[in-house]
Formats: sequence, C-alpha cells, structure tokens
Amino acid sequence: MHARVVFAEKPTSAKPGDEALILGDGTMVGFVGGQCAEATVRAQGLSALDTGECVLLRIAPIPEPDQHGKLVVHNPCLSGGTLEIFMEPVFPAPLVRVLGDSPIAQALNAIGSTLGYEVAPWVTGPLTNVDAVILASHGDDEEAAIISALKANVPYVGLVASPKRGSAVLDSLDVTPDMRARVHAPAGLNIGAQTPEEIALSIFAEIIEGRRAPKRIRELPLLGAGKGDVVYAGDSASDAALANDPICNMVVAAVESSIHADHDGSRWYFCCLGCKEKFLSDPAKFAGVA
Repeated sequence: MHARVVFAEKPTSAKPGDEALILGDGTMVGFVGGQCAEATVRAQGLSALDTGECVLLRIAPIPEPDQHGKLVVHNPCLSGGTLEIFMEPVFPAPLVRVLGDSPIAQALNAIGSTLGYEVAPWVTGPLTNVDAVILASHGDDEEAAIISALKANVPYVGLVASPKRGSAVLDSLDVTPDMRARVHAPAGLNIGAQTPEEIALSIFAEIIEGRRAPKRIRELPLLGAGKGDVVYAGDSASDAALANDPICNMVVAAVESSIHADHDGSRWYFCCLGCKEKFLSDPAKFAGVA
C-alpha cells in the first residue's frame, strides 16, 4: 500500500508529499504523520489492501460528517491539525503456474503476459503467492498437481479437459468434496471457444471474474468494539486483525509492528506510546481485570 499526504493542516508534523509504504504484515516504511496518525493509516491501509481499492483518507481531530469521495476518520489523539492521505494498493503481477506444453499452454503464456500476469511453468514445490494453477497437459501428472494446488489453497485451479474427462479426473482425486468443488473443470467461461487462443482467453476471463468479484468492504468504526477487543474485519482468515486501543478506543492494526504490551496472558495494542504508558500505569483498571 502506497500512502501519500496530499493535505496537512497545522500543527500536524506531516507535510504534503510525505509518503510511506504499508506492507501486508502491517510494517510501515516512511512517514505520513505522528504515532496516532500512523496507527490510523496502518489500520486503514490493511483494510484497503484487502479490498484492493484506492482510498482518500481524511483524519480529523474532531468528529466530522461524511464527505463524498473521502473516508473520514476521527482521531482523538491528533494534536489539532487535519490530514488527508491518498492510499493506493500496489500488488505484484498475479502469478499463474501452467502445467504442460500444449498449444493451449503456449497460448496461456502469450495471452496472460499481455494481460499483465506472470505466467510460469509448473514446478513441484511450495505454491506460495500463486494466484492460479492451470492444468493443460492433457493427462500428464494432472492429479498430483491439482491436489498440491488445492492443499495450498491456490485461489483458482483450472483443468483443461472435456466435461466427460474433467469429471473422471475429479472423481479420481483423493480429496474432500469441498476441495473437489473448487476445481474448474473444464476451465474457462463458456464463450464457445475453439482455438487454443480462444480457450486461453476464456480461462483468463474466468480468473479475472473471480478476482474482480465484489468483496465486502471492511468497516472500521472508532467505537465499534469493546476496549481492547481484537476484531477480524473481512471475509477470510488471512484478513488482518484489528483492535481497539484500551485507552482512547481508537482502531489500530493488531500486528507485531504496532505498539503493544502484554499483560496477564493477553496482548494489548495502542495508537501511541502515551496510551501504552497510561495503560501500563494501571493495567487492571484499563483491562477490566478484577
């Protein structure tokens, strides 16, 4: 996630043009404001990475009404100024692994590259960060590759085959019915494709359809959860956790790189060192511990 300050009202420490990168684990490199502003940008940045949408974030020290085209967040810890930060998700090219060297496999490589995908041959091993696996070998080593892709939770697994052969291959797989149902067989949208290039186009159309499917927008209210609660905003287990600062109740990212403290077997997250120090001065009071 790339974040750039486009408006800064004194006495904020950030200036227009200041920028930062927010990585998927919440790590932040750069500068877009003090600790409290950083905590808000980190949490909203993780949310925007999840939806894949650009966000114009307005962080205000006092509550403001909603504004068209902006995400307005009240940050009670700001020193008095208002910030506006444009946040743009930046992702690597989707990685597609293709098994086989058939004319369809060659067409997949050509069309995928034109679309901006990274298309690479199938290799045995970890499938980390692979977005799609397409089996276009017409029978060679398909079953083992499909099972590996399913176990690795690859988002798209497609088998190039006729409906009859596709059903036979799926029936032979030693996987659960739910896993079997995730395989697209035959791969591709039904657009009447006949040539290798048309079939490859139909497969990438199906991949794009799945990637562009609407996602539930994550709502990050400042006062949404109880103080100190860790909440998961999103639809999948990979979504970043968010937590409420037990002092100011601001939503922050519950990740290792956020300011945090451990107490009585629980981890608490904070927007700034001031809130952390106040918590540690009397943990029982703020954690609700008897």
